[in-house]
This record gives sequence, C-alpha cells and structure tokens, in this order.
Amino acid sequence: MSHTELTPGVKAEKPKKSLSRSALTVASCTMISRLFGFARDMLVAQFFGAGVSVDAFLVANKIPNFMRRLFAEGAFSQAFVPVLSEYRKTRPDAEVKGFIDHVSGVLASALFIITLIGVLASPVLILVFAPGFEREGARFMLASQMLKVTFPYLLFISLTALAGAILNSYDRFGIPALTPVLLNLSMILCAVFISSYMPYPIMSLAVGVFVGGLTQLLFQFPFLRQIHRFPMPKPSLKDPGVRRVMKLMVPALFGVSIAQINILVDQWFASFLQVGSISWLYYSDRITQLPLGVFGIAIATVILPSLSRQNAVQDKEKYSKTLDWGLRSVLVVGLPASLGLVLLAGPILATLFNYGEFGQRDVVMARDSLVAFAIGLPAFMLVKVLASGFYAKQNIKLPVKIGVVALVANTLLVLCLIWKFKHAGLALATSLAAFLNAGLLFILLMKKEGFLLQPGWGRYWLQVTLGLFSVTLVVSFSTPHLSVWFDHAWRWKALHLSTTIVGALVSYFLVLRLAGYSWRTR
Repeated sequence: MSHTELTPGVKAEKPKKSLSRSALTVASCTMISRLFGFARDMLVAQFFGAGVSVDAFLVANKIPNFMRRLFAEGAFSQAFVPVLSEYRKTRPDAEVKGFIDHVSGVLASALFIITLIGVLASPVLILVFAPGFEREGARFMLASQMLKVTFPYLLFISLTALAGAILNSYDRFGIPALTPVLLNLSMILCAVFISSYMPYPIMSLAVGVFVGGLTQLLFQFPFLRQIHRFPMPKPSLKDPGVRRVMKLMVPALFGVSIAQINILVDQWFASFLQVGSISWLYYSDRITQLPLGVFGIAIATVILPSLSRQNAVQDKEKYSKTLDWGLRSVLVVGLPASLGLVLLAGPILATLFNYGEFGQRDVVMARDSLVAFAIGLPAFMLVKVLASGFYAKQNIKLPVKIGVVALVANTLLVLCLIWKFKHAGLALATSLAAFLNAGLLFILLMKKEGFLLQPGWGRYWLQVTLGLFSVTLVVSFSTPHLSVWFDHAWRWKALHLSTTIVGALVSYFLVLRLAGYSWRTR
C-alpha cells in the first residue's frame, strides 16, 4: 500500500515529470526573462549611464528586493514549500486548501504593515542602506523619492512569490519562471514612454517597478485557479501548519538575513567609493545572475519539492540520488559558465552596455568586478542546491550557522580587499565567502543528514576538465584584445561574441559527449 493510501481523503498523485525536463522548463523560461532583463539594462545604461541618478535608483530598487528575499523568496519559501509538500503527501485536500488560505492571510497582513512603514520611513532606510549618499544631497533626495514608489513592490512581489511557491509545489514550474518578464517589460515601456514626463527621467524606472510588481501578481491568478489552489486569505495563527511555517521561518529569516547582510555590507562600503561603483557592481552582478538564475536557481527550484516529498516518506536512497543529480547538473553548467565569464568579461560588457552614457572606462571598471563575481559562480550555484538538501528535511538552523561563518568571513575579506581592489574587492570577497559556505554545507550535509555521493564522480571530473580545456582554447584563439571591441559597431561585437560563445559551447559539449558523459534523468 502506498503512503498516500494510508491517509483517508488523500488523492493519489500523478507521475511527476523528470527533474531534467522540469529544470529545462524553468531554465528556458528564466532565460527568456533574463534576456528581457538584459534588454532593460542595456536601455538603462544607454539612457542613464552609471552616474548619480542610476546609483540612486539602484539603491531604491534594492531595498524592497532586499526585504522580498527576507519575507518571500527567502525565508518564507524555504519554510512553506517543505510543509506544503508534506501536506500534499499526508493530508486531505480540504486541509491543504485551508492551510494555503491561512498562510496567505498571515503573509499578506504582515506585508501590508511592513510596506506602509517602508513608504513612510524611506529617508531613514536610504541612510541605513547607503549612508554615503548623505554627503551628496542629490543622490539622497532622489533615492528617497523613488523608494516611496518602489517599496510597494515588496507587497506585490512577495504575494507573487507565494503564488509561485504553490505552483512549484504542484510541479507547475514554467509560469513562475516566466513571470519576471512582465517586470522587465514594464520597466522598458515606462523608460521609453513616460521618462520625458517625469520631473526626473530616472523616476520612470521606479514607476515601472511598481506597475511590474502588480502585473506579475495578477498574472498568476488564472493558473492558481486551474489547480484549484487560489488563496482566499484568512489570517489564522492557530492553524498548526501556519505555526510550523512560522517556527521554521525564524531560523530561515535569520539565515536569509545573513545572505542579505552580505549584500548590505558590500553596498554600504560601495557607497563610500567613487561615483559609479554601485552601478559597476550592479551591471557585473546582473551578468553573473544569468547562468545562476537560468541554471543554478532553476535546478534548486525543481529539486526542493522532490526532496521534500522523498523526505516525507523517508526515502533516503532517492533523496541522495536527487541531490547528487542536482550537484552534477549545476557544476557541469556552472564551471564552463564561470570560465567563459572570466575570459570574456570585457567583450560581454562592451557588447551589451558600451553605448550612450556608458563609456569605455565604465566597461573596464565593471569588467574587474565581473571577473571577481564569475570566480564564485560555481559556489553560488552549489549553495542553492546544497541548502535545498537541508530545507527539504526542515533543518534550517544548520545552514543559518554556516551562513554566520560566511558572513563574518565576507566582512573580513572586504576589509582586506577593498583598499587595493576597490569595488572589485567587494565582489571577490563575496565569491570567496560563497566557496566557504558551499564547502561547509557539503561536509555537514553528508555528516548530519546522511547524504551519500553516488558512484562515478572521478570519471565525471575528468570529463568536465577536458571540456573546460576545450573552452579555454576556443575563447583564447578567437577573442581579440578589449581595445579592438571599442573600435567596432554593435553588429560586429554581437556577431563576434555570439560566434565565440557558440563555438565554446559546441566544443565543450562535444568533448563531454566524446568522453562518454551521460545526461542522466529520473
């Protein structure tokens, strides 16, 4: 008799898609979103460059996103998805729906209060997140004004994240991954069509953030209705499921806060550096986020519900196989992506952003931080997957403790590196701290949670190493010096860069194939 048959009223579940297919769905949708994001960033770079107004907007936009990662995609999702997955396995349909209604009611009520406080206290928040702005009245004033417009995004996007977590738990991965396209479209349209009507043109981006957040939330509604899981918010702190989520959220909130404090530390220091430093870090981070979001976060997203269900029925063998698949999958993509970004940092930035107000010096400065971020890309990906192994077992305290160690390490590294490497030192400190985080997660996952690596890792490393060698050869022989890229038009840059990337990818996967690499699926 199956586990679900032991509980009256629980419906037998349909067979799941393979993890590979689900990850491909998320990666494809995320890629579309990221491409629109790059189009948005190219537009911002061309219209506004990397000066005072962009620095102000980036801070005003980062604050609600900082809070979002705390309350929605971070602590909440880590606590909510495992509990919801367990409810699906062990509880009747009515209890599952009631649990969703009660959780959504509590979350929406808390977010409304936080949003109201954030709008009223926007100048104070700017002082906390970017104290260096106080020395320059224009940046401080502009950032405070824009924060009043962008802060409600926290409410909209957090409820969107709730909807996405529900859909992901029911193996509907595509729609949540595609939804961010709407934010990028909103910001592009607002920048193009209403910037000339604003007292400060950059304010159009803040309006775009507000509209984009609301649009993303409304877009989720029909798909929640399709699976009969549209929340009817009914705040209830007495619901046992809500209490479990809140209990798990306490360490999760602290753990996610650690990651966000790392970002806050970097931004705090960057606000004291020369004008443009925050923008250079932003553009280089955005490029790093492409492979991280498309593959790293996609794989972590699809394995968390599966790991949670496997833990609910105590299937340790499948749990280890799923996690092992996740590790191999992020590394086989993350390592060549990291190498490619290091080798092509300058040409990528020159091709995407070297137009209008974004000059050659901006490319060179952003290149330095992009290389530093790219070094840590495999670690960023590993942290996402390894942390899912703990969250699935509803063990959030241990990743939090590891996060504290990483936070301290990051701060010490910043103090050591910023004086010589400036903004690039901030990025390098983040990368090195991520490697420490990933290493500790891996060791303790095996020691504390019974995770076992599957056979074949020696052969795997040999195959990937040969593939990386082929990437190095292709890129090295086909990429001219950065000064050459400054002398050519966009079409030449785009054609040359895309040809080089395609050639490197073809050589990498061809070598993997010849070396006998197998894309295992479940």
